[in-house]
Amino acid sequence: MAETRRLHNLIGGKFVPSTTGRTFERRNPADQRDLVGIFAESGADDVNAAVAAAKAAYPAWRKLPAPRRGEILLRAAELLQARKERYSHDLTREMGKPLFEAGGDIVEAIGMAQYAGSEGRRMHGVTTPSELPNKFQMSMRQPIGVVGMITPWNFPMAIASWKMLPALVCGNTVVIKPGEDASVSTYNLVECLVEAGLPPGVVNIVTGYGPTAGQPLVEHPDVPVLSFTGSTEVGRLVYELGARQIKRVSLELGGKNPLIVMDDADLDLVEQGVVWAAFGTTGQRCTATSRLIVQRRVAGPLIERLVARARALRVGNGLHPATEMGPLVNGDQLRRVLEYIEVGRSEGAILRSGGAQLKGGDYEHGFFVQPTIFTGVRPEMRIAREEIFGPVLSIIEVESLDEAIAIANDVAYGLSAALYTRDINAAYRAMHELEAGIVYINAPTIGAEIHLPFGGVKATGNGHREAGPTMLDLFSEWKSVYVDYSGSLQRAQIDNID
Repeated sequence: MAETRRLHNLIGGKFVPSTTGRTFERRNPADQRDLVGIFAESGADDVNAAVAAAKAAYPAWRKLPAPRRGEILLRAAELLQARKERYSHDLTREMGKPLFEAGGDIVEAIGMAQYAGSEGRRMHGVTTPSELPNKFQMSMRQPIGVVGMITPWNFPMAIASWKMLPALVCGNTVVIKPGEDASVSTYNLVECLVEAGLPPGVVNIVTGYGPTAGQPLVEHPDVPVLSFTGSTEVGRLVYELGARQIKRVSLELGGKNPLIVMDDADLDLVEQGVVWAAFGTTGQRCTATSRLIVQRRVAGPLIERLVARARALRVGNGLHPATEMGPLVNGDQLRRVLEYIEVGRSEGAILRSGGAQLKGGDYEHGFFVQPTIFTGVRPEMRIAREEIFGPVLSIIEVESLDEAIAIANDVAYGLSAALYTRDINAAYRAMHELEAGIVYINAPTIGAEIHLPFGGVKATGNGHREAGPTMLDLFSEWKSVYVDYSGSLQRAQIDNID
């Protein structure tokens, strides 16, 4: 077995054990005999200490010129690149995705470090002409203070980078609570930042569980900004608690993402896209394709292709080079997925492939389930409406694009959607009519790039966007500045009228 990491909280630049005296273990979800790490089980006192450290570091960090803050991020990108193989191995051990996918997680963090680091020299405000003579006006971004971050386990380095790096380049300090199922990758990211020159206390890590470590962070009066990625249920609680103190809160929540296939689509391309989007990361992506909405004329041939591909997928330990789909993240998630499969059966959907836990042999000590496909799914079924977060694909047949768009939109979520067609008119209609924050044409519902905004509508979030040119908005305040050099009182909206 590989090395077991023993990681304390990082507070004020020092590693310190939890004041609770408790720890928790993380084991490889593909092989529970493999102890990945032992972490501090933090409580409110630990969060208080981390916030105090971040608050103390804030004045000096905000005064450091933004280009110099950006240079630290750019140096961290180089370190991430040099350690990509080792960090990918760590990531696969802690959350299960195959090594080639784990490498993509690290590359995404590298890209965000480069992108956010560049913003240190490009943090634009707006300069406009005044309506009065001898007067200058402009706007600029200002940091806000301590940012509290709660990140999930499915993209443990990428999502941490989406939140942390824009916040840092803006001049904020950070307290982050990573998902308890995948905390090592956050330490790896921060390790690179520290070696790149990040001062003590600018980023602090507290590990532990939501109720005992996450909630104290959300409620702390010295944390004016919160960024949360996770379930819709928990996100509502974060929003409510933050609202009581008028905090700025960003929520990135669930999805029930549709992929629409018209009868003129390239079925070879569709087959590749659906298999990747439905079963990549074992379906544990907020952008995963969970609903395939296909025009009836091509449904039969496409279903046969997909069933064959799903049955042939190599499921196993993500550390094995041949593995195409890894385990679910833990026993609770395995039980959840199996329960939804039974819900699908009871609702009358037709199980075409998969549907069972994989046991024995190489699967004996892990949380493995077969890639699963249901046909005969009706839009009102629970498996077509509720987020499962596992490798379960529900196929719905339709007659027309109008019907497909109506079904795609008729769920609580609105993160990602896709359409496969050769009809340019249909493509543009879908772009405008699909209720989603991200729309793909002739590509699956996964694959967002960091230089466009990421986020959704309806129950998927609360309007903020991560990544892209809007990524600084959550972590900065606009300040408008007026300079009157006329030497006299000029009254805007009054003295500018003839």
